Amino acid sequence: MKLSISQEEFVSGLMSVQNVVSSRTTLPILSNVLLSAAGNRLTLTATDLDVTISKTVEANVESEGSFTIPVKKLLSIAREVGGKLIEMEVSNNQCSIKSGSSAYRVNGLPAEEFPPIPDFSGHTTIQMPQDKVKTMLRRTSFAVSTDENRYVLNGLYLNFKENKLTMVATDGRRLALAEEDVELPGESPMELIVPTKAIQELSRQLGEEGNVKIQITENQVSFGLEEKQGAGSLIVSKLVEGAYPNYKQVIPAESKHRVTLDKEELFHALRRAEIMTSEKANSVKLTFTENNLTFTANSPEVGDSLETMAIKYGGEETSIAFNPEFFIDPLKALEEDEVHFEFTDQLSPGVVKVNHPFLYVIMPMRTS
Repeated sequence: MKLSISQEEFVSGLMSVQNVVSSRTTLPILSNVLLSAAGNRLTLTATDLDVTISKTVEANVESEGSFTIPVKKLLSIAREVGGKLIEMEVSNNQCSIKSGSSAYRVNGLPAEEFPPIPDFSGHTTIQMPQDKVKTMLRRTSFAVSTDENRYVLNGLYLNFKENKLTMVATDGRRLALAEEDVELPGESPMELIVPTKAIQELSRQLGEEGNVKIQITENQVSFGLEEKQGAGSLIVSKLVEGAYPNYKQVIPAESKHRVTLDKEELFHALRRAEIMTSEKANSVKLTFTENNLTFTANSPEVGDSLETMAIKYGGEETSIAFNPEFFIDPLKALEEDEVHFEFTDQLSPGVVKVNHPFLYVIMPMRTS
């Protein structure tokens, strides 16, 4: 294998795949990136056996071949070299790297030792615009559970049914749901739970243009991202095993009150109230009175705060306490200027909606 590649392109390719590599692996090959040169392309692949990422970049390939090198070392070299062009040549399980006045010889392992990438050919392919998938992920993935005891919630639930994709994330205290239309090739619905690590990597890689090709097998999913001039990324992940709980049960069928709020104003009022919360007292109380919303935070060890906001509301006085962080998260993910907040009483969940297929359910906190 012999090739030359621009430093910028090489660093960007390595940055795209290196996050998946674990620093605590017992298998040396899993610390390595697989370099495969063919045509005028270099494909970089890294895996931790659960999630695999490939990134294809442009390169000037003199002789084709493949080899694996420790990814962290390779990235450090690529970042620090003096020249704008990097030349690489492999012989006898060593890779020589030259750029500007720098020269390195790095020991590696044969490509044959690298775990094979699963083959998805022959499986159903679903295509969606990358920007739509990116928006859906931003609006839901923050609500995925981090509690390892509830492993089916440690991922994002995707349901393809009746030409719609529904994405759901919940940690038991809140739930985020987003929907988009999608052309489905078959009649039979498909559901899967994609683990957090794969979702994080997919969010990083998705762009504003081009499509994402989704392919699903019984226990794996692949996301293929088209980019300019034949370059692109591929993310393959094992799925979370198990049945996702019936999320529809926690969405209130109807609420007593609905108010429309300025998103930015609400966001900053919650941020200011959050300052006066503590680990022991981490709730902010929202009190709705006629045309007025009051935010109060009170923690014995910190102090208290009070703030009012003018709103359109004509219902009875109602107070509900929420974890402010849980209320702020969806506001950060939404681009809309206004949000609709629906509520019933202090013991019922609140629902955040926008003029788009999105909803967010947040459980209230009990206050003494």
